[in-house]
Amino acid sequence: MNDEAISDAERKMQFLFGLRSKGVMDARVLTAMEKVDRGAFITGTFADRAYEDMPLPIACGQTISQPSVVGLMTQALDVQSRSKVLEVGTGSGYQAAVLSHLARRVYSVDRHARLTRPVRKLFQDLDIHNVTIVTGDGSHGLPEQAPFDRILVTAAAEDPPGPLLAQLREGGIMVVPVGQSDAVQSLIKVTKSPQGFDYEELMPVRFVPLLEGLGQD
Repeated sequence: MNDEAISDAERKMQFLFGLRSKGVMDARVLTAMEKVDRGAFITGTFADRAYEDMPLPIACGQTISQPSVVGLMTQALDVQSRSKVLEVGTGSGYQAAVLSHLARRVYSVDRHARLTRPVRKLFQDLDIHNVTIVTGDGSHGLPEQAPFDRILVTAAAEDPPGPLLAQLREGGIMVVPVGQSDAVQSLIKVTKSPQGFDYEELMPVRFVPLLEGLGQD
């Protein structure tokens, strides 16, 4: 085994250890995150920091979330092998790639064509075929594909968005950051029951705001 292979194996071990130390314990989530090379989703100035547990800037003023937050959000979403998942906020595509290893089908929406175009190409190169990337206003979800078993929102809303709640299947789960964009937000888990919605506060987070309309790319 050459030095480069050893360093890759060590890096992967450190990456997974870091996830576990932050509370990501779900074996399926850890396996999915082990399969997805975060380095493939970060180019340019910050490429050498791809394996650190920190958010990094990407195009259009967006960020790629730190791996531990991706892991904790994915764990809270409790994706099953037959789940149809909606992700609002494609960004770099990293979160959607992790979901692709857990769900039957993933739809990911972003308002910036400058982000969705390269992610589509990257997914072709990575041989990921169960993810559909859509350029659109994610705050309205994807009514034509609803209902969804799981919905993951990677931008902060002042309240869980009504159109997205309406597209959640009974028994479904939505994970969404809630709060003002200039303050610390709370990650909320919403479960849809026959009686309505149950809300659980998970942890403080900080995300870019959920905006309506398409980005001016």
